Amino acid sequence: MARMNSDGPRERLLTAALRLLADEGPQALQARRVAAEIGASTMAVYTYFGGMTQLLEAVAVQGFVTFGAGLGGVPANDDSLVHLFSIALAYRDFALKNPNLYRLMFGLSAEKSPAGVDFTAGQPSAAGPEGAAAFGYLLDGVTRVMESGRINQGDPMSAALQLWSAMHGYVLLEIAGFFGPDGAGIEMVLVPLARNILIGMGDTAPPSLESIRAVLATVRAT
Repeated sequence: MARMNSDGPRERLLTAALRLLADEGPQALQARRVAAEIGASTMAVYTYFGGMTQLLEAVAVQGFVTFGAGLGGVPANDDSLVHLFSIALAYRDFALKNPNLYRLMFGLSAEKSPAGVDFTAGQPSAAGPEGAAAFGYLLDGVTRVMESGRINQGDPMSAALQLWSAMHGYVLLEIAGFFGPDGAGIEMVLVPLARNILIGMGDTAPPSLESIRAVLATVRAT
């Protein structure tokens, strides 16, 4: 059982839920189990969250906070495509380090994401400030690439959603082990996937490859 800490009961319940999810998967997220982690009764979940549904929503929100911090921490670059591909690698990094949380955030542990929203129906702000902030980094990255003239997709939202769809599919397959260990799929799958999408949106092959290679060189150096 986890030791009590200086946070309030709500924060400790959330921390316990995040820890159980990371260590044991979504099947461990039961009111009695989460409450026991902080030495409380099952009623604590209902007192501080209203129920397990609301606790799962809070877990997803915290996931988006961490996710957004990672995407937002990508350093600026004069080459807008270098910046965008760096965001893609930060996306992958979060998903691989937090596979159970990532699945919960994006609805793979339930019928739909606890923070789900129809992005085709409006602006990402509908997902709440945490989801909007995380998606906003990708949208801003795509907008910068379009403003630089590298791609001519027309609608930044449409382009961002296409890239998001590609990244989501890629990381789920990598999480499942289909691309081997140690990032073996990056050069074999992710790089050509990114190039093909960007060229389809109007970029030309040599500049796309040059930008992507610049990012990979930085990754290898760290």
